[in-house]
Amino acid sequence: MTVLIEKLKKALNDADAVIIGAGAGLSTSAGFTYSGERFEKHFADFAARYGFRDMYTGGFYPYKTLEEHWAYWSRYIMVNRYMDAPKPTYEKLLSLVKDKDYFVITTNVDHCFQKAGFDKLRLYYTQGDYGLFQCSRPEPGAICQHKTYDNEVQIRAMYEKQQDMKIPSELVPHCPVCGKPMSMNLRADDTFVQDKGWYDAAERYEHFLLTRNASDGGNVLFLELGVGGNTPGIIKYPFWQMTAQNARATYACINYGEAVCPKEIAGRSICINADIFEVLNELKVA
Repeated sequence: MTVLIEKLKKALNDADAVIIGAGAGLSTSAGFTYSGERFEKHFADFAARYGFRDMYTGGFYPYKTLEEHWAYWSRYIMVNRYMDAPKPTYEKLLSLVKDKDYFVITTNVDHCFQKAGFDKLRLYYTQGDYGLFQCSRPEPGAICQHKTYDNEVQIRAMYEKQQDMKIPSELVPHCPVCGKPMSMNLRADDTFVQDKGWYDAAERYEHFLLTRNASDGGNVLFLELGVGGNTPGIIKYPFWQMTAQNARATYACINYGEAVCPKEIAGRSICINADIFEVLNELKVA
């Protein structure tokens, strides 16, 4: 692995632009695990009552009341959005690229990039944010507005005041425009709201690609971190395609158990099958 790390170190040094694509594996490497000890610590009561063995399962359960639904989700959001990650993986990544011309596209919704100090104007969260509410839509086409709302104050209140796995009824969030229950701004179905901030970020990302990934844009490093096979069309496949189309591009992938690339770009690829935190620890770019 030492040879691969040295190759990646050189690619980072030589890069005029770094385009980071981040998936769930990056946050897992930062300690945001959704089962095991961390789940038991924060959700032992839900596990005992419903038999849940991980946080994801509890998020999909059809609770009978909104009070119980938001007791679970407020705790889930506190743990995975407003609490700090156990390991400084994101901070280490920032230390490697902060002096580079970089941009981040991510399917993660835990906001770790901004909390670590990444420039918010260089971030494109494609799948939403645990820190945002939106209006729900009970019937197709009935959503009242394409707007999102910061939820930190409400989530903290729900988290602190819940008892017996329920929040007080007055804390159940409702849309300030139409009065319908609020939902999370997560791309789970066709109700997902792409607000102005989402479109602005998408436009900045597209502009970055057009200007930095051009034939005269210098050396480009596509750095893919922890991207799995659930939504490869958002990051993985485009990174492969753009690397193939640009002779001055290098593709790097750090992903424990899933570090692969197509043969067409193998000569300009660096695939490291290891924990991201450990690899970032070894990367000290001059």
